[in-house]
Amino acid sequence: MIARKNGPVRVLILCTGNSARSQMAEGLLRYIGGNQVEAASAGIDPSFVRPAAIKVMSEIGIDISHHRSKSVDEFEDKAFDYVITVCDNANERCPIFPGSTRRVHWSLEDPAAVNGDEEEILSAFRKVRDELNERLTQFMKELNGNGAQSEPSAVAGG
Repeated sequence: MIARKNGPVRVLILCTGNSARSQMAEGLLRYIGGNQVEAASAGIDPSFVRPAAIKVMSEIGIDISHHRSKSVDEFEDKAFDYVITVCDNANERCPIFPGSTRRVHWSLEDPAAVNGDEEEILSAFRKVRDELNERLTQFMKELNGNGAQSEPSAVAGG
């Protein structure tokens, strides 16, 4: 595992509004990574945590109802081992963080942009939740040396 000398691997998940994708990813990474990871999320233009994100996460036993939408500015002087951007806008506007931060980009569709009835909207949120779960599970496997590469494959842009 790629570990910090004095604690868990620090990961910031960044999105535009810090309302859905990054919030779900933060909750998932805390669950999957346990005490090996210190996870946080933020937005370029923070808004609010979407109720649909809270609902689909509760379906899998992860409570993000206490999360709040945070600005990336709150983290500008913090060092992270990884910054994972989960939308193209955040990837393009991601600030530089101190230290040797590794950047990871995953271009995920915005479930909040889906129009439709409640079930169609929840389905879009579930799809993104499940994709994040797969990516973060693989991310942790690779950090722990159980993957095919020594670094998460998304670091190379995948």
